[in-house]
Amino acid sequence: MTTEEQRTDGQASAQDEASAAAPARKRTTRRRTTAAKGEAKPAKPRTTAKRAGEAAAASASGDKQPTRRGRTTHAAAVEDGQRPAPHLPRLQERLRTEVGPAMVKEFGYTNSMQVPRLDKVVLNIGMGESLENARAMEAATKDLSLISGQRPVTTRARKSIASFKIRQGMPVGLSVTVRGRRMYEFMDRLISSALPRVRDFRGVSREAFDGRGNYSLGIREQVIFPEIDYNTIDRIRSLQVVIGTTARTDQEGMRLLEMLGMPFARPGEPTRVA
Repeated sequence: MTTEEQRTDGQASAQDEASAAAPARKRTTRRRTTAAKGEAKPAKPRTTAKRAGEAAAASASGDKQPTRRGRTTHAAAVEDGQRPAPHLPRLQERLRTEVGPAMVKEFGYTNSMQVPRLDKVVLNIGMGESLENARAMEAATKDLSLISGQRPVTTRARKSIASFKIRQGMPVGLSVTVRGRRMYEFMDRLISSALPRVRDFRGVSREAFDGRGNYSLGIREQVIFPEIDYNTIDRIRSLQVVIGTTARTDQEGMRLLEMLGMPFARPGEPTRVA
């Protein structure tokens, strides 16, 4: 065998040994990587059963348990005096404790859900002056926001009327609807604070019902509300208050408002609301 043939056979045998050893090295590397991953794997989160057991043990011992966001629960905060418990408005509490049982006895309701209650209160202001005064809409919006506690929406003309110089889509008024807690708070302020401030007040009319237990009240001056500062308004504006109830008849609606404190005029006497 010549020298060149010996060199060729030696190179071939070296290549075969390297190819045979290569898979073994790869396998060793993979095993090391897997082992490293297994060591760095985080611990499993606590199960729901463990959390429930810890919460039960903490409640038995009287400790506060933080929520997921790190805040205490509402019940624990109320017990510790950090957050006061939510209370009902004065008028709503009176409706549940005094007015409801009294109306059940008077009208003979067989179900507590038949007792009339307040549904919503709608406040409207006509803004015909906005055609001549561009700033009137902004001032009226501010007044109505202070009175109701929420921002009103702008009502626009549905069709054009040439005699009134109104075109379709022009702003002609403001309206706001209050429900829930704000509704009871507004009615409380209206009955106990606003109406007694009317000059020469003799009560509101008994004939302003619509036949379905809803009542409409006109107010000539918005300054009767204590939220309005007389020195900051640009002019006196009137507004309309529509009180919606769940009563089926005007008699039930009148009795509901009367028991809530609405100062109705005596039969036969003139009324005045400003």
